[in-house]
Amino acid sequence: MTKIDTSNLDNHTPMMRQYLTLKAAHADMLLFYRMGDFYELFYDDAKKASELLGISLTARGKSGGNAIPMAGIPYHSVENYLGKLVQIGESVAICEQIGDPATSKGPVERQVVRIVTPGTLTDEALLQEKQDNLLAAVYQAKVGYGYATLDVSSGRFVVAELPNDEALEAELQRTSPVELLYNEAFSNTLLITQFKGTRRRPEWEFDYDTSVTLLLGQFGTKDLRGFGITDARSALQAAGCLMQYVKDTQKTALPHINSIVRFNPSDSIVLDAATRRNLELTTNLSGGVDNTLAAVLDNTATPMGSRMLQRWIHQPLRNHQIISARHQAIAELIELNLYDTLHEQLKALGDVERIMARLALRSARPRDLARLKQALALLPDIQQTLAQCQQPQLKSLAKQISEFPQEHALLNKAIIDNPPVLIRDGGVIRSGYDAKLDEWRSLSDGANDYLVELEHREKEQTGINTLKVGYNRVHGYFIEVSRLQSDKVPLSYQRRQTLKSTERYITPELKEYEEKVLSSQGKALALEKQLWEQLFDLLLPKLSELQDFATAASQLDVLTNFAERAETLDYHCPEMQSGIGIQIEAGRHPVVEQVNQHAFIANPVNLSSTRKMLVVTGPNMGGKSTYMRQVALITLMAHIGCYVPAELAKIGEVDRIFTRIGASDDLASGRSTFMVEMTETANILHNATPNSLVLMDEIGRGTSTYDGLSLAWSAAEYLALKVSSMTLFATHYFELTQLPDMIPAVANVHLDAIEHDDTIAFMHAVQEGAASKSYGLQVAALAGVPANVIKSAKHKLAQLETRGGPLEAATPTQASLSLTAYDPEPSEIETTLLAINPDNLTPKQALDALYQLKQLLK
Repeated sequence: MTKIDTSNLDNHTPMMRQYLTLKAAHADMLLFYRMGDFYELFYDDAKKASELLGISLTARGKSGGNAIPMAGIPYHSVENYLGKLVQIGESVAICEQIGDPATSKGPVERQVVRIVTPGTLTDEALLQEKQDNLLAAVYQAKVGYGYATLDVSSGRFVVAELPNDEALEAELQRTSPVELLYNEAFSNTLLITQFKGTRRRPEWEFDYDTSVTLLLGQFGTKDLRGFGITDARSALQAAGCLMQYVKDTQKTALPHINSIVRFNPSDSIVLDAATRRNLELTTNLSGGVDNTLAAVLDNTATPMGSRMLQRWIHQPLRNHQIISARHQAIAELIELNLYDTLHEQLKALGDVERIMARLALRSARPRDLARLKQALALLPDIQQTLAQCQQPQLKSLAKQISEFPQEHALLNKAIIDNPPVLIRDGGVIRSGYDAKLDEWRSLSDGANDYLVELEHREKEQTGINTLKVGYNRVHGYFIEVSRLQSDKVPLSYQRRQTLKSTERYITPELKEYEEKVLSSQGKALALEKQLWEQLFDLLLPKLSELQDFATAASQLDVLTNFAERAETLDYHCPEMQSGIGIQIEAGRHPVVEQVNQHAFIANPVNLSSTRKMLVVTGPNMGGKSTYMRQVALITLMAHIGCYVPAELAKIGEVDRIFTRIGASDDLASGRSTFMVEMTETANILHNATPNSLVLMDEIGRGTSTYDGLSLAWSAAEYLALKVSSMTLFATHYFELTQLPDMIPAVANVHLDAIEHDDTIAFMHAVQEGAASKSYGLQVAALAGVPANVIKSAKHKLAQLETRGGPLEAATPTQASLSLTAYDPEPSEIETTLLAINPDNLTPKQALDALYQLKQLLK
């Protein structure tokens, strides 16, 4: 975008001088410049907006000797356009008229009152209700990174110190920020290229001392010890930049951002970026949300509950005490059969969490407070339902949800039940709340009666039966008379407007009443806006407690949801154990079983300190990947406090889950499929521990047979002997099935299939021992590979099995001769000829067959 030069504005009109000055201060974003009922954009902004929004590009006169490109949007539909822009990562500065046109000399004074960026949204219409809207900042230090995220729409502020690129990539994948700030010295930009709203910020915005001062001022504390982050220097630098950015864009106080939490990776099971992607936790491999773990588990009653569920899924806990408390809460909700009742009660709460943020920013709309009033009215019912519960976590949530009788009474007295969308429309404050407001309104409300009486009186006095008294916003009050009877109009009538068939008049009495009514309407609206602002002042002292209520309601929503899912989907409570091991009986894949048209085949898994690795063999399409993923998903579900799709599950201590399943080229960083595979394998071999769950699928398939087999063997041996992690190792290299003979902690399992002629039926049942064969040719036939290719492959397979190894390279002569191995498909004439038995043909039949063959030949 062309840089705005404000060094010499003398050649421009006064209005364009004002515009260019404001634009120069917000050069890196679109400027919506308010002019009447439109927001206008000029110069490069107009061209860009025209392309992005599909709006007309026009021109507005000249300034500085050149035509001014211009595009505009109506102010009343601005939210729709803002929504489109922020979705593609654009930021917009909203410039409003703050001066009085009646008293202004020259252009009306304007000021940027709001900056809309993807990460600082709070408007309900612009947010996706079931997803967190995170603004993030990353600071690259000499060693590692500082990382901070803030959800402005809820006030949730989290920081972390990350030791390396892999940890940062995993955290970016977990949090998925919509806008990302990074320092000028940040060098590994490939890590952040996938994000739309990236913003490079100067190094001084990450200054440590400035950051600490900013945070202390925001939280109103003398130091940061109470938050446990004093030693997280680089994280504080990221948080400081983020805090300054939010203050600059919101241009108002941020009282709902009142604490900061340090994310400690050791408190949760570590999932790297590849694992989150492969397990399709909240996003599938195509980038959508269908057929993911979250899609199956999410039947929450509120949007805030849905967002919390996704956070739990991406942050499985290691603390068995917290996990077991969640399991016990679910058990009691099921036992008392409370989940349906609570679901309906919570559903009526709506998205209280985000209403709190808009309340704090004083941007809440009338319907926000009407919904808050409705939510507070429901709290006694929720308390009554929870009074039946004895489980400590449910009792704690009931205490946090509390009741707010004074705030509910205030809102009930102040706000009508179905208010208009905006306070500027008036009619929000309930009658009886303020005596002065009622007085001003009574003058306006009595206008209709007065006008009816005036019309009746004037008709009698003038004898004009077509006389009407009316009002419009342009001309105010008027007396309307048809042209045919205008000669009867008294001299006291003053002509106001002439229409095609009527004349409109005003009288001194009507003029006086008009001024009185319009004055009362203006005063009533001004007073109503004043009372509206006072409501914020009365509610804000309770903001922190209201935020706690919203958080507790979200947790209760997730637990209630887990109880319903357990009953509906036949999930059972896992048993969390100390030590190493994962024992699952009749386990099922939570997603596949929901989309599978046939009955899902449940399977066991048994991993322990003496059985650390399972070598999984079987045919392609036999279910190896599904089996491995379901083990990981059941383990993860247990650690978020959810019941699991298994008849029995005993889960030991797990610190990390790794998956090496599938691969694709990473062209952006110049990595082939095999390079991606090896990079992910190296990450696992370096970072896995005895408490890690590792899923390895088809290691070594991206290179030659001997190279691939050697790599697969060595990787499996390393995991079994050196790392001793709990591992499921799927492979087509049957040589690996010999590992259990050499390493006691390794065992073979397989998924079987039944072969009949040239077809195959997959059993999807896991059995002990190695598979007898891979059934690769049968699967290829099912995929539609030509029969002659399958036939040739069988011939080559027989040669390989006879020789006990790969075929040697053929000479050119041998290669050309070997083409005869690909017997062509029999033609129709050959098929027909083979079907003929000459001994059984009559002379006439033989002659007919000959004609048929000749016809086929043609």
